[in-house]
Amino acid sequence: MNIEKPKDVLHSSHTSTQRRMAPEPQVRDELPADAAAIAQLTAAAFANAPHTSHTEQFIVDALRRTGQLTLSLVALKGEDIVGHVAVSPVSVSSGARGWYGLGPISVAPDRQGQGIGATLMQRALQRLREAGAAGCVLLGDPAYYGRFGFVVRPGLTLPGVPAEYFQAICFSGEWATGDVKYHEAFDATA
Repeated sequence: MNIEKPKDVLHSSHTSTQRRMAPEPQVRDELPADAAAIAQLTAAAFANAPHTSHTEQFIVDALRRTGQLTLSLVALKGEDIVGHVAVSPVSVSSGARGWYGLGPISVAPDRQGQGIGATLMQRALQRLREAGAAGCVLLGDPAYYGRFGFVVRPGLTLPGVPAEYFQAICFSGEWATGDVKYHEAFDATA
Protein backbone atom coordinates (compact mmCIF):
# COMPACT_ATOMS: atom_id res chain seq x y z
CA MET A 1 0.00 0.00 0.00
CA ASN A 2 1.31 3.39 -0.88
CA ILE A 3 0.44 6.07 1.65
CA GLU A 4 0.85 9.47 0.13
CA LYS A 5 2.92 11.82 2.25
CA PRO A 6 1.56 15.35 2.59
CA LYS A 7 3.92 18.17 1.82
CA ASP A 8 2.86 20.45 4.63
CA VAL A 9 2.57 19.99 8.36
CA LEU A 10 -0.94 18.84 9.15
CA HIS A 11 -3.30 20.35 11.68
CA SER A 12 -6.61 18.89 12.78
CA SER A 13 -9.51 20.29 14.73
CA HIS A 14 -9.49 20.43 18.51
CA THR A 15 -11.69 18.30 20.69
CA SER A 16 -13.19 19.97 23.74
CA THR A 17 -10.84 18.01 26.02
CA GLN A 18 -7.78 19.08 24.06
CA ARG A 19 -8.85 22.73 24.07
CA ARG A 20 -8.93 22.73 27.85
CA MET A 21 -5.61 20.94 28.17
CA ALA A 22 -3.20 22.31 25.59
CA PRO A 23 -3.06 23.47 22.00
CA GLU A 24 -2.94 20.60 19.54
CA PRO A 25 0.52 19.69 18.29
CA GLN A 26 1.63 19.88 14.69
CA VAL A 27 1.95 16.45 13.06
CA ARG A 28 4.20 15.51 10.17
CA ASP A 29 5.88 12.51 8.61
CA GLU A 30 9.16 11.49 10.18
CA LEU A 31 12.30 12.86 8.53
CA PRO A 32 15.60 10.93 8.40
CA ALA A 33 17.08 13.35 10.93
CA ASP A 34 14.32 12.44 13.44
CA ALA A 35 15.44 8.83 14.07
CA ALA A 36 17.59 9.50 17.16
CA ALA A 37 14.98 11.79 18.76
CA ILE A 38 12.25 9.20 18.10
CA ALA A 39 14.34 6.45 19.72
CA GLN A 40 15.02 8.62 22.78
CA LEU A 41 11.36 9.66 23.06
CA THR A 42 10.13 6.08 22.71
CA ALA A 43 12.51 4.77 25.38
CA ALA A 44 11.44 7.53 27.77
CA ALA A 45 7.73 7.02 27.08
CA PHE A 46 7.90 3.31 27.93
CA ALA A 47 10.47 3.52 30.76
CA ASN A 48 7.87 3.14 33.53
CA ALA A 49 5.06 1.55 31.56
CA PRO A 50 3.61 -1.74 32.79
CA HIS A 51 3.40 -4.73 30.45
CA THR A 52 6.36 -3.79 28.28
CA SER A 53 9.64 -5.39 27.35
CA HIS A 54 11.26 -1.94 27.04
CA THR A 55 12.27 -2.71 23.45
CA GLU A 56 9.85 -0.37 21.68
CA GLN A 57 12.61 1.98 20.47
CA PHE A 58 14.45 -1.01 18.96
CA ILE A 59 11.25 -2.15 17.26
CA VAL A 60 10.79 1.24 15.57
CA ASP A 61 14.43 1.24 14.43
CA ALA A 62 14.12 -2.33 13.09
CA LEU A 63 10.90 -1.48 11.24
CA ARG A 64 12.65 1.51 9.68
CA ARG A 65 15.76 -0.52 8.70
CA THR A 66 13.67 -3.25 7.07
CA GLY A 67 11.44 -0.83 5.17
CA GLN A 68 8.34 -1.83 7.14
CA LEU A 69 7.35 1.58 8.49
CA THR A 70 4.27 2.21 6.41
CA LEU A 71 3.61 5.33 8.43
CA SER A 72 5.83 7.11 10.94
CA LEU A 73 4.36 10.34 12.26
CA VAL A 74 5.82 12.76 14.78
CA ALA A 75 4.01 15.33 16.91
CA LEU A 76 5.79 18.64 17.45
CA LYS A 77 5.52 21.34 20.05
CA GLY A 78 7.64 24.10 18.60
CA GLU A 79 10.75 22.36 17.30
CA ASP A 80 10.58 19.49 19.81
CA ILE A 81 9.33 16.02 18.94
CA VAL A 82 6.90 15.18 21.74
CA GLY A 83 5.12 12.19 20.22
CA HIS A 84 5.49 9.44 17.65
CA VAL A 85 3.37 6.69 16.13
CA ALA A 86 4.48 3.80 13.95
CA VAL A 87 2.25 1.81 11.61
CA SER A 88 3.42 -1.33 9.83
CA PRO A 89 1.85 -4.12 7.79
CA VAL A 90 0.63 -7.26 9.53
CA SER A 91 -0.20 -10.63 8.05
CA VAL A 92 -3.40 -12.52 8.81
CA SER A 93 -3.48 -16.32 8.59
CA SER A 94 -6.66 -16.22 6.48
CA GLY A 95 -4.79 -14.30 3.79
CA ALA A 96 -6.75 -11.08 4.35
CA ARG A 97 -4.88 -8.17 2.81
CA GLY A 98 -4.59 -4.49 3.64
CA TRP A 99 -4.32 -4.86 7.42
CA TYR A 100 -1.87 -2.85 9.50
CA GLY A 101 -0.63 -2.75 13.06
CA LEU A 102 -0.51 0.53 14.93
CA GLY A 103 2.27 0.87 17.45
CA PRO A 104 4.35 1.62 19.20
CA ILE A 105 2.82 4.99 19.97
CA SER A 106 4.82 7.22 22.29
CA VAL A 107 4.35 10.55 24.03
CA ALA A 108 7.02 12.32 26.09
CA PRO A 109 6.36 11.60 29.78
CA ASP A 110 6.01 15.30 30.64
CA ARG A 111 3.50 15.78 27.80
CA GLN A 112 1.18 12.84 28.47
CA GLY A 113 -2.47 13.66 29.11
CA GLN A 114 -2.43 16.65 26.75
CA GLY A 115 -4.12 15.02 23.75
CA ILE A 116 -0.91 14.35 21.82
CA GLY A 117 -1.47 10.60 21.65
CA ALA A 118 -5.07 11.12 20.56
CA THR A 119 -3.97 13.49 17.80
CA LEU A 120 -1.42 10.96 16.56
CA MET A 121 -4.02 8.16 16.65
CA GLN A 122 -6.57 10.18 14.71
CA ARG A 123 -4.01 11.24 12.10
CA ALA A 124 -2.64 7.70 11.61
CA LEU A 125 -6.14 6.23 11.23
CA GLN A 126 -7.13 9.01 8.83
CA ARG A 127 -4.08 8.35 6.66
CA LEU A 128 -4.76 4.59 6.61
CA ARG A 129 -8.39 5.16 5.59
CA GLU A 130 -7.36 7.58 2.86
CA ALA A 131 -4.84 5.05 1.51
CA GLY A 132 -7.50 2.35 1.26
CA ALA A 133 -6.38 0.11 4.12
CA ALA A 134 -8.82 -2.63 5.08
CA GLY A 135 -8.23 -2.22 8.80
CA CYS A 136 -5.85 -1.80 11.68
CA VAL A 137 -4.99 -3.79 14.80
CA LEU A 138 -3.24 -2.87 18.01
CA LEU A 139 -2.36 -4.22 21.41
CA GLY A 140 -3.35 -1.95 24.30
CA ASP A 141 -5.83 -0.77 26.89
CA PRO A 142 -9.43 -1.19 25.63
CA ALA A 143 -10.61 1.72 27.80
CA TYR A 144 -8.31 4.07 25.89
CA TYR A 145 -8.40 2.71 22.35
CA GLY A 146 -12.14 2.04 22.29
CA ARG A 147 -12.80 5.75 21.84
CA PHE A 148 -11.09 5.57 18.43
CA GLY A 149 -13.36 2.75 17.29
CA PHE A 150 -11.16 -0.22 18.19
CA VAL A 151 -12.97 -3.32 19.44
CA VAL A 152 -12.10 -6.85 20.42
CA ARG A 153 -13.10 -8.89 17.40
CA PRO A 154 -13.80 -12.60 17.91
CA GLY A 155 -11.98 -14.60 15.29
CA LEU A 156 -9.15 -12.09 14.90
CA THR A 157 -6.44 -12.99 17.37
CA LEU A 158 -2.85 -12.34 18.32
CA PRO A 159 -1.57 -15.63 19.72
CA GLY A 160 -0.04 -15.45 23.18
CA VAL A 161 -1.75 -12.28 24.40
CA PRO A 162 -4.95 -11.80 26.42
CA ALA A 163 -7.78 -11.43 23.91
CA GLU A 164 -9.25 -8.35 25.61
CA TYR A 165 -6.12 -6.30 24.82
CA PHE A 166 -5.90 -7.16 21.12
CA GLN A 167 -8.25 -4.85 19.24
CA ALA A 168 -9.08 -3.94 15.68
CA ILE A 169 -10.91 -1.44 13.54
CA CYS A 170 -12.28 -2.24 10.08
CA PHE A 171 -12.31 0.60 7.57
CA SER A 172 -14.18 -1.08 4.73
CA GLY A 173 -15.17 -4.46 3.45
CA GLU A 174 -15.19 -7.54 5.61
CA TRP A 175 -13.51 -8.08 8.93
CA ALA A 176 -10.39 -10.18 8.73
CA THR A 177 -10.36 -13.44 10.63
CA GLY A 178 -7.44 -15.56 11.74
CA ASP A 179 -4.20 -15.17 13.63
CA VAL A 180 -2.36 -11.90 13.19
CA LYS A 181 1.41 -11.80 12.88
CA TYR A 182 3.53 -8.68 13.20
CA HIS A 183 6.78 -8.28 11.28
CA GLU A 184 9.87 -9.93 12.78
CA ALA A 185 11.13 -6.43 13.67
CA PHE A 186 8.86 -6.71 16.71
CA ASP A 187 11.33 -9.25 18.09
CA ALA A 188 14.16 -6.68 18.10
CA THR A 189 16.02 -6.36 21.41
CA ALA A 190 18.77 -3.93 20.44
